[in-house]
Formats: sequence, structure tokens, C-alpha cells
Amino acid sequence: MIERIRRSSKWELIFIVLGTSALSTAIAAVGTVYSEAVLPPGDWRSAAAAVFVLVNIGVGYWAARRIQRRVDALHFAIKQAVNGNLSVRIPEEGARSFAPIYRDFNEMAAKLGERLQLLQRLGEEQVMREAASNEAAVLEERKRLARDLHDTVSQQLFAIHVSASSLPKLLEIDRGRAEEVMQQLIRMSNTAQRQMRGLIAQLRPLELEGRSLKEALEKWFPDYCRQNGLQGELRWDIETPLSEAKEHQLFLIIQEAMANIVKHASAQRVLLHATENERQHVVILQDDGAGFRADQVKAGSYGLSTMRERAQKLGGDTEIISKAGAGTRIRVTIPKFAEGEDGGNGRNG
Repeated sequence: MIERIRRSSKWELIFIVLGTSALSTAIAAVGTVYSEAVLPPGDWRSAAAAVFVLVNIGVGYWAARRIQRRVDALHFAIKQAVNGNLSVRIPEEGARSFAPIYRDFNEMAAKLGERLQLLQRLGEEQVMREAASNEAAVLEERKRLARDLHDTVSQQLFAIHVSASSLPKLLEIDRGRAEEVMQQLIRMSNTAQRQMRGLIAQLRPLELEGRSLKEALEKWFPDYCRQNGLQGELRWDIETPLSEAKEHQLFLIIQEAMANIVKHASAQRVLLHATENERQHVVILQDDGAGFRADQVKAGSYGLSTMRERAQKLGGDTEIISKAGAGTRIRVTIPKFAEGEDGGNGRNG
């Protein structure tokens, strides 16, 4: 493209230079006719040279500004495309020598948009196939484990609690010591029972089937924050429908991000904000934890690689911004194609 710009602008500049030279010569010739009658020979020659120079400077400045505006338009369009706006187009009317370049850029952006849309559609299909074949088995095993824990360990803990409650009546030798042991057993059994209930709740997966992502998060997010001592805030600003694959992947990404916050951040507050713009669905997770420096993080740590892979399946990306002592911000973006959300897979948030 740079070569096209150089070649196109070269001929335009040649024509401008030739036109400027002709104009300057004509002005100098006309001025000479009138100046010879009133100015000495040396003066009118200097005046003609000055006119020639001024005209060339003025036209040169105008030509440079003209080309710079066209280059700026191309630069702005490229930045928009890099930021994910593949719908950007550069008007070709009046572009003259830049029209072929603008046309090439417009065709390139259109083709990239079509390919990204295809990638997203294929990614959604792959996500649903994986969910049906692999994750269904994992979720079923987690359900079974939750039932087993409830039927065995939880009931045993309850039996310990009942036995400990009757200890004062059974032990009469050292009543003071028996009451002390009894209170200790009661406290331990209650704590163990609360912990086990929490484990059962975590092992029992939250199914998205029959719920939108918004509904699922409104139930899961406050519970998860409360269980882990976090003050959570959920903001939902998505109005357009999300496909089932997008909801599935975003929910898994949010779960992974929250697990990392609990494990690594030592945070007290976390904000989960789901929003959108003209081109993307965006999910932001912001905590007030310890943060970290980029050079302290190995590639793939903090679950970033897993979250990024999930987003990339739908043509999106995940970025993590953190500073030691200033918390961490995770931003997930998924491209939005209106025509790709049909087919009965979309659900309103």
C-alpha cells in the first residue's frame, strides 16, 4: 500500500509542479510587461523572482496539506480497523490519486470483517459441540460428587453434632470438662457443616440452560462474593441479544476471572460490568486487590491464557491491566455482528 501511495502521489505532484511552474512563469511574464515601464531592470527582475518563489511556496504548502489530509484519513481508518472497527470505510469521492488506495483499503476491511464473522460463527458452533460432548460429562460428574458428599459426609457431621449435643447428659464424672468439650464439639461440627455446605454449593454447577447470562450472574455473582468475603457490584448494560455460545463462554471466563481474584488478588471489592458498544460486547472485572507488575507474571499465569483462548474462539480477546498495589482490571471483548446473532441462538440479556 505504501508503494501505491508513493506512485499515486508522485504523478499528482508532477502535475502540480508543472502547473505551478506554468502559473509562476505566466505571472512573472505579465508582471514584467508592466514593471519594465516603472521599475529599473534590476528591480523588476527581483520582483519577478520574488513572485515566482512566493507562488511556488504557496502552491507547495497547499499541495502538502492536500496530501496530508488524505494520508491522515487513511491513518485514522487503519487505527479504527486495528481497534476492531472493520465497518470503517473511506469515501473515494474527490480522493483523486488516493482513490485506488482507499478502494483497496475498503475491500480489505470488508473481507476481514466477513472472515471474522465466519470465524465467530464457526467458533460458536465449536463451543456448542464441546459443551455437548466434553463439558456435559464433567458437569454430570460434579453433580454426582455433590450428591455423594451430601449423602455421606454432611450426614456424618450432623450425627456428630447430635452426639455432641447429648454429651452433658452422658458424662457426669467431670461436668465442667464435659461441658467444655461439648461446646468445642458443637462449634467444630457447626463450622465443618457450614464449610461442607459451601463445598457442595460450589461443586453443584450453575446451569445456563433456561436462563440468560444476566439471570445466571444475578444469582451466582452475589453468592460467590459473599462466600469468599468480597463486596461485589454487578452492572448490566447489554441490550442486544447474546447467542447461547457467547453466554456460555462469557460465563466460563467470568468464573475463571473471579477464581483468580479470590486466589491471587487479596481484594475486598470487585466490580463486574457487562456493557456493549456499536461493535463489541464487553465484560470488565475490576478489583481493588494487591495487583502485580507485568514482569512478575509468567506467560499463561493468572488464568489469562485460558480466558483469552475462550474469547478467541468467538473472534474476541482478553486483556489484563494491573499495577502493584492498585488492583487488576480484566477486559473481555467479543465482536458483535447483527446478522450473525440469528438462527434462534440469541437470548436477551
